Amino acid sequence: MTNEFEGAAALAARFPTGFTWGAATSSYQVEGATDADGRGRSIWDSFVNEPGRVVDGSNGDTAIDSYRNIAGDVATVKSLGLNSYRFSLSWPRICPDGDGRINPAGLRYYSDLVDALLAEGITPWVTLYHWDLPQALEDKGGWPVRDTALRFGDFALIAHTALGDRVKHWITVNEPWCAAFLGYASGEHAPGRREPAESIAAAHHLMLGHGLAARAIKSADPEATVSIGINFYPVHAASDAPGDVDAARRVDGVQNRWFTDAALRGTYPEDVVEDFKAITDFDFNRDGDLETINAPIDVLSVNYYSRFTVTGNGGSASASAAPTGAGSAWPANEHIGFVPAGLPVTDMGWEIEPAGLTEMLTRLHAAYPEVALAVTENGAAFPDKLDEGRVRDPERLDYVQQHLSACADALDAGVPLVGYFAWSLADNFEWAWGYTKRFGLVYVDFETGERTVKDSGRWYGDLVRRARSNREAE
Repeated sequence: MTNEFEGAAALAARFPTGFTWGAATSSYQVEGATDADGRGRSIWDSFVNEPGRVVDGSNGDTAIDSYRNIAGDVATVKSLGLNSYRFSLSWPRICPDGDGRINPAGLRYYSDLVDALLAEGITPWVTLYHWDLPQALEDKGGWPVRDTALRFGDFALIAHTALGDRVKHWITVNEPWCAAFLGYASGEHAPGRREPAESIAAAHHLMLGHGLAARAIKSADPEATVSIGINFYPVHAASDAPGDVDAARRVDGVQNRWFTDAALRGTYPEDVVEDFKAITDFDFNRDGDLETINAPIDVLSVNYYSRFTVTGNGGSASASAAPTGAGSAWPANEHIGFVPAGLPVTDMGWEIEPAGLTEMLTRLHAAYPEVALAVTENGAAFPDKLDEGRVRDPERLDYVQQHLSACADALDAGVPLVGYFAWSLADNFEWAWGYTKRFGLVYVDFETGERTVKDSGRWYGDLVRRARSNREAE
């Protein structure tokens, strides 16, 4: 390309002073060392060992070995010029059985990572739960059981007690939709159960866990920034037919409104409750639960990848996370189909729609004006190749550029957007897709662990440095 950083300067100028620029990872996807230093077993350790669960038969035992590479990971973040890094804590690494028994080595790893980031001027954003539930708690029923939420509240306090003197940004639960409905309805993710009614109970208890964790952190440190991470999708009807319009309402309700209304309004959407009554009596929702879930938060974390177009006339049963023969992820809505809108797609088959991010951000601000927003995941998988020491990934570069433009459009519209985190910092274990899909700004040789910054990472780093230097010069 004649100017590999074309467009970065003008785009950088559209972002405000103090904007958070980062990249994100999650513990099971990057750490490896699954049997090191007293770490307990997680539901993903069990899930990946069941034949057919992961498309390439791989696991996260090694991942990209971040557990033994703090210096390298921090150096990578610094090399991109980022001022923040979002990572998650492995619950079983800190509390092997999910209870109050603490593994000091696990806490030491995260403490060392936080110190290394801060030494380089990089602000840690810590996610408490990114899907690696201790297997010991799953053996007792997992997220469909109320006690799991209570234990998560305890875990949040343990983590904050150890790290809260240095960590000021906390995300409680990442993508509760995935944890509940891919884990307990479709079986596409760990623990691989196909129990639609139980998945709704799991969704409730994940939100209850969020509320307990948020309240524990705010009680310990009122100045902490607390958030919840939700994967949002604009949902459009395939036509004006009543069945398609109703399908869009239903999917939007389960994917988006169920979680935001609970967290920010202390109520579940009445229409979604009515839909779910076909398979559950809501006996898991006890008096006071929604008040607990409606804990004060400072930021709503927005994970955005794509959009949905739906029909009430059947079709693809789900927007599948992996072609592993799983069931529907839409309890009480199994009749709904997902149809393509004719847009370009990523290597995951996800449609690329940057305008959908602006749509989602402006909609969320209009509905919940009291809370700031941050894009905490946004990225795309493409079939990257290392060629003579370089990874040319123009599709991802365009994707990042277009979605950052969408963020700038939202800022122009008055949305209080405070940060952007690319997904992901580096190629890693992509859940049920194993190592077959690459989302990273950094290419990883999965045999040697060697890292190479892709063209998209170089472009993003250049934009970040321009944005930061522009504001520092003001």
